[in-house]
Amino acid sequence: MKKFALMFAVMFLFVAMISPATAAPTVFRFAGQSPPGHMATKMMEQMAKEINEGTKGRVEVKVYPASQLGNYTLVMEEMIRGTVDMACMSVATDFDPRLEILYANGYVTGYDAAKKAFDPDAWLPKKLNEFLTPLGVRLIGSYIEGFIGIASAKEAKAPLDPKVDKGLLTRVPNMVCYTAGAKEMGYRPITIPYPDVYQSMQTGVCDAADGYPTAAAYTILGDVIKYWYATNYSMEYLGYMVSDKSWKKLSPEDQKVFLDVAKKYTLKSIDNAKAEDEKYMQLMEKKGIKVYRYTEEQLRPIKEACMKSWDEIGKAGAGTELMKEFKQNLGNI
Repeated sequence: MKKFALMFAVMFLFVAMISPATAAPTVFRFAGQSPPGHMATKMMEQMAKEINEGTKGRVEVKVYPASQLGNYTLVMEEMIRGTVDMACMSVATDFDPRLEILYANGYVTGYDAAKKAFDPDAWLPKKLNEFLTPLGVRLIGSYIEGFIGIASAKEAKAPLDPKVDKGLLTRVPNMVCYTAGAKEMGYRPITIPYPDVYQSMQTGVCDAADGYPTAAAYTILGDVIKYWYATNYSMEYLGYMVSDKSWKKLSPEDQKVFLDVAKKYTLKSIDNAKAEDEKYMQLMEKKGIKVYRYTEEQLRPIKEACMKSWDEIGKAGAGTELMKEFKQNLGNI
């Protein structure tokens, strides 16, 4: 009996000693909207690996691409509930109209400026977190897929002069920021659902399209456009977000790992966007599409024109005082 008790005690001590090292990891479900093989998904997978290594296996991140866990609005709801842990997705503005400042036209027109604007310690990410955190979501970084320009079947008149009517009926996303921005740049906006843009340009319902990053313009509209104006008035943006309920499960040490990895991949995404934009502009040229590239200095008149649209965004729900603050912090980067 004594021998049995001694063996039991030894086994108990052995289990107690090894249990911390073999404790099951905290599993995070990482939702994405991009398909497998897309650069955004590849970066999510790289982030998952680095988080696992950085936390010494305490956190295991599982990637779910292609909206497997729902579209960006549904995933936002699930992050608020804590049933989805993190995401690399568009930021749903349904929950707070002030979030639409993210999609304002003209505040970033180049890759270096993007690094300044989207550094996690910069004004814009901090301001977005002021709106997201009360909802139960934290923005820890940004994924910039590429800059947005004008894809057109017809030549634009004086594309760098916002005072000149471009003579193009231009499809825009159904958002105040894009409609107002297009008008200020000299385009005649018309809202057309995303799936119908190709046919609309093919049949002449519209002459041009606003709202497409370079890669998407080539892969989706490449057969119906003849001109690409790299006006960089906006960018395709996804947020690296974490459910606040999931965040609170992490130790401060592991939270720092998440933040460091997110910052690294924010900056990496911008470098990648620059390379990808150039790659697809070269493919456009090989296809016979006329491509116009511009410097940030050349784009300054467009930036200043788009800044006029910020007041309208404020009146539409973001708030006039917020847009004044927005202009102070992002009007000259």
